Amino acid sequence: MKNLFFVTLMFLLPATLWAQKPKAEEIESLKTAYFTQKLNLSPDEAKVFWPIYKDMQREQMALRKERMQKMISFRKTNEIDNLSDVQIQNLITSEFDFKQRELNLEKKYYNKLKSSLPIKVVGKYFRAQESFKRELLNRYKNNKPAKP
Repeated sequence: MKNLFFVTLMFLLPATLWAQKPKAEEIESLKTAYFTQKLNLSPDEAKVFWPIYKDMQREQMALRKERMQKMISFRKTNEIDNLSDVQIQNLITSEFDFKQRELNLEKKYYNKLKSSLPIKVVGKYFRAQESFKRELLNRYKNNKPAKP
């Protein structure tokens, strides 16, 4: 019954939510419901999984925020032609650094999850993470207003 609720929540959202850009809180709520349904965690597994997941989300959000701050300075530049070669190289290598830090974070939490939960649960989590992204992108894409 619980799973039916979450599936219903995920697939019968009001169209107005998807007609506009969803807010981070709404997406996180949907993601939590989606993971709950897909992972089908036992109560003991849930007690382990959710705190690790929340810590990972906090660290990922901090990294994204830092990344966006760097990108804002890049976006304020009218033309890339106005930057020196060194500035351009710094922006590119900074992006590589963020991608590496993001990967390191994923590996860190993968190790935490696999040391605390059955590997099949960890595998289901990673699969659910990717399928949620695809579902979210498809819903947003399909409900975007048509361009003139």
